[in-house]
Amino acid sequence: MELLFEYSIGLFPGLLLIALFYALIPKEYRLFKVVILIFGFILMRDAMTPIGLWTFGIEGNVMWLRFIEDAFILLTLAFTSLIVALVITHFNKTPMKWFKEQDKTKSILMGILAAVIVAIPLMIPYFYVPVEDRGGSFPPSLWIVLLIFALFGNFLEEVLFRGVFQEYVKEKVGVIRSILLSGLFFAIGHTFLAITVTDLGVLILVFTLVEGIVCAIIYERYGLIPATLTHGLTILIISAGFI
Repeated sequence: MELLFEYSIGLFPGLLLIALFYALIPKEYRLFKVVILIFGFILMRDAMTPIGLWTFGIEGNVMWLRFIEDAFILLTLAFTSLIVALVITHFNKTPMKWFKEQDKTKSILMGILAAVIVAIPLMIPYFYVPVEDRGGSFPPSLWIVLLIFALFGNFLEEVLFRGVFQEYVKEKVGVIRSILLSGLFFAIGHTFLAITVTDLGVLILVFTLVEGIVCAIIYERYGLIPATLTHGLTILIISAGFI
């Protein structure tokens, strides 16, 4: 509870400025509003690092990620993210589709498969680096909590980068460029995390560029829910420590 309070107090001044700035932007400058929303999300995400809500590291050129082992904190952040995402989808003028195919089972399976494909470059080296050297094991009793956190937290990210930003720019530049712009913007959004907040450097930028483009493709072809599965399950795979 103290960590959540510290996290909230630390975020408040920045989020207040962002909210005021957002409110003053004229309605016709939609892209500007979208970018400000994403900037607010980046602030919320990167503020998790200095107070220990998640930890990154590199061992033998292998990147690893671990979240705090606290069910209450993870679930609070998860459901807060879900509520914010649903509010954004409700008020967003650009329609975003949960599924873009009638065959929802196929769409879900493609989202899961894409997560495995994105995570494979990290999964293979994990077999050669002991789990103790890359953050340690994450308690199996919290795997379900971590799954909920990964899906709900990254649902917010997918709503912003894919459902809002990608859909908006697609109207202006077409499908292919919107996918590339969505992936590039997603990677750019991790620059501070890569260079100033952590020392992960280029590894996380390459990883997030690939992840962002794959999620953008899945979103364009199958919809928001499959893209969320791709993103969320990728994070689950690399953070749960079961490999």
